Parts: sequence; structure tokens; C-alpha cells
Amino acid sequence: MSPEPENGSWSDRLLGGFRKTSERLTENLTGIVGKTRLDDAQLDEIEDALILSDLGPRAAARIRERLADEKFERGIDETALREAVAEEIAAILRPVAKPLEITAFPRPHVVLVIGVNGSGKTTTIAKLAHLFQEQDYGVMLAAGDTFRAAAIGQLKVWADRLGVPVVTGPEGGDPASIVFDAVKAATDTGIDALIVDTAGRLHNKRELMDELAKVRRVLGRLNPAAPHDVVLVLDATNGQNALQQIEIFKEVAGVTGLIMTKLDGTARGGVLVAAAEQYGLPIHAIGVGEKIDDLRPFDPDLVARVIAGVFR
Repeated sequence: MSPEPENGSWSDRLLGGFRKTSERLTENLTGIVGKTRLDDAQLDEIEDALILSDLGPRAAARIRERLADEKFERGIDETALREAVAEEIAAILRPVAKPLEITAFPRPHVVLVIGVNGSGKTTTIAKLAHLFQEQDYGVMLAAGDTFRAAAIGQLKVWADRLGVPVVTGPEGGDPASIVFDAVKAATDTGIDALIVDTAGRLHNKRELMDELAKVRRVLGRLNPAAPHDVVLVLDATNGQNALQQIEIFKEVAGVTGLIMTKLDGTARGGVLVAAAEQYGLPIHAIGVGEKIDDLRPFDPDLVARVIAGVFR
């Protein structure tokens, strides 16, 4: 990993990114005190606070159940309660925290990146490429979102900044043929990781499903194991709507993992916990800003403590 960026440590930026979720949750936990066990009324209050903080009813019910069995040896106070909540959130997040790893042999390892327009998909591809470069992997990009000239142009700009090759085609061109050319080029030049941008249209699920199925078929002809990862980029400001996107893209594209972006002070980051509990898909990384190093592998314990307000 590179050194901490100048604009504050990663931990500090996470604090800022999850501020809205953390403040909402900790405000609602304030004033809950007692002896060694929580009563039903207190448990109801905590469950409501978790739901209001976008952690979702399933995760909230699970945390409530675990807290009901918790014995607070020194009595219940705000700090002890936050610590207990942090531990239960971490227990949900730990099983899904899995960095995106380049493992394919023969190369390239193909990562299809999907997500609705506006989710930060193209920028996330650049950040992911940068992460792989930090690990000394050779990276190539493919502009498979041919329906938006802006997406092609943006990917070219990022490729230039990063010093990586990019395979593009004309606006409105066939994404599968671009992917075909990219896989051939990556194979011929010994590239480790090929990251493919895809269209983000959801208004016509059938069209998108057919297009992604065609891309998969083309990949399969060149490398039966590809794509090795299908990563869905989610915008944290969407809150519970992000869960609907997981549902749709799981059906349409066979999502294998998640990256959550736009975790800034306005984000509803608690949805990360809801997604982990409801879908159990790997969470590879999270992004807290626009800079190239603002995407990092997902640290479940740190995120849990930030959400519960016990990281200072």
C-alpha cells in the first residue's frame, strides 16, 4: 500500500464518510443505561436506531438478538453499548470482507465492472486499476460502455493518467467485439488484469441482460474461466435503493462482489451492513472521495467501529 495521502489518514476519511450513519445511530443510543442486561424496551429502541441508520431490518434484528444475550459485567453505559454494537456489526461484515485478488492463470484476470449510470463506475475502474498497479500488476482497461461517449472519453483520460493501455471502439459500437479485442491484446502482451467497463442502463433489463450475456459468451470462447469477477459498483448515497440494484444485477449479470463508492458525509453508509446481511456477497473495497487513492480494501472492524461511534 502507498503511504497515507496528504488529505488526512484513511481512518479520518472513513470517519467523515460514515458521519451521517454514525451520528444518527449514536444519537439514538445516548441515554440507554442499566444494570447488566438490556430489557425489551431498550432492545426495541436499539433495533429502531439501527433501522433508522440504514442497517436494514434483518441486520437490526440479528444485532438485537445478540445484544439480548449480552451480559454487561460493569453495567450498561453508552460506551459499553457502542462497543457491543460495533462487535455485532463487525460479526456481520467480517465474512464478506474479501479483497479483489488477481489469481487467474493463464492471464489476464478479467474483471467485469457493472453498475447504474452515475454510480461512479468509470472512476472506480480507474481507482481499481491504481490499486492493482500498487501491487505491481500490469493493467489494461476496456471501454465496454459504448452507449455513452462521455464514458469512453473518461476512461481514455484515466488510462492516460495511469499510463495503462485502453481498448475502445466507436460510440454505439458492439461491446462484445471491444471485449474480444481487449482480451486478445491483454493475452498477447502478458497483461495481468483486464478491467472492463459496461453499460449501466437499467430501464431495459432485457437489453442489458442480452448484452452482458453476449459479452460473457465472447469471453468464454477466449478463456472459459472469464470473467473471473463481476463487480457491482454501488453509490452509498442511494441508501436502501442500493439493495434493489444488487437484486436486479444479481439476476442480470451474476454479480460476484461489491464495491461501495461515494461514502462522503452525506452518504447512508449503513446500507453496507444491510447488503452484507441480506446478500452475503463479498465486499471488495470502499471509496470515500474522488482522488485516485480514495478506494481501499474493505476493513470490517474499522468500519464497524466508525459506524458505532467508538473510533476516535
